[in-house]
Amino acid sequence: MTGRAREFGLRSGILPVGARNMITDVPGVRVGQVTLTGHGINTGVTAIVPASGNLFTSKLVAGASVINGFGKSVGLVQLGELGTLETPIVLTNTFSVGPCSTALIRRAIGETPEIGRETSTVNPVVGECNDGALSDIQAMAVTEAHVFQAIEQASLHVDEGSVGAGTGMSCFGFKGGVGTASRKIEIDGKICHLGALVVANFGRAGDLVLPDGRNAAPGAQSEPEKGSIMVVLATDVPLDGGQMNRICRRAGAGIARLGAFWGNGSGDIVLGFTTANRIAHAPDADSAPLQRLGDHRIDDLFRAAAETTQEAILNALCMATAVKGRGGATRPLLSDWLRSAN
Repeated sequence: MTGRAREFGLRSGILPVGARNMITDVPGVRVGQVTLTGHGINTGVTAIVPASGNLFTSKLVAGASVINGFGKSVGLVQLGELGTLETPIVLTNTFSVGPCSTALIRRAIGETPEIGRETSTVNPVVGECNDGALSDIQAMAVTEAHVFQAIEQASLHVDEGSVGAGTGMSCFGFKGGVGTASRKIEIDGKICHLGALVVANFGRAGDLVLPDGRNAAPGAQSEPEKGSIMVVLATDVPLDGGQMNRICRRAGAGIARLGAFWGNGSGDIVLGFTTANRIAHAPDADSAPLQRLGDHRIDDLFRAAAETTQEAILNALCMATAVKGRGGATRPLLSDWLRSAN
């Protein structure tokens, strides 16, 4: 039987959690997923819709941190340069970045037909992890239609484990997947949130360190550190782009707490955005006001980034269910290990 990390007594950090303990505790954020299985395929799409309205004409302040760049993501260069997000964020497998990117472009053009003609092009943001160990990645199973479907069905509830982009992922030798978590922070007398969503597909078997200090080993022979993790952070705390970049870097602390060291073959990438500031694509003035958190309070966001990332990874591991991949490949479940160890 699976369960979230806290149901197994695994708690990450000290900050209070949001009502759902999910990235969707940040108002306006929704998540949709499409899961593809069968005939050796275990893959899918996870779409994070960061806010309502037209994201191209009214962008979000965003940032990123590339901890180790063994990855094939789309959109990071412009996001890092301009500090804005103008599409939903789509996560998938390595060979499906192309159709996911195209789907985001088509969707943006549908909302704003001037894109690429009367105005600039759009910057789609797609992240990936390699699920080839448990899925026939050469099947190219993900299509543009799956991206549209994931975005259309986005909601406040986030399924975790072997779903969406996490269907075929592995983590520390166990079955990995999608996980999420959130924290509450009081800013100027108002309760705000920071949430994380991860696709966990990283870590060397035998290296996993649980929050209670136990080392959880699946019993499999160790291989070099490889895989990837995509982390998406969302908050409604007002930030500028530089602050968002700094917060994204602290997600690395949550990854490292679990025993990862970001090996040569691992792509470890963090994306983040705030819903508190919108940037007009076609402003009607030369300048516009921008709210910005005082740096004397940013440590709370740093801590929240580390805690939510750590707990989201644990939720991905604890909620994962078994899949059978190409050639009969499988991974053991952390939930089984936790029950047998108690």
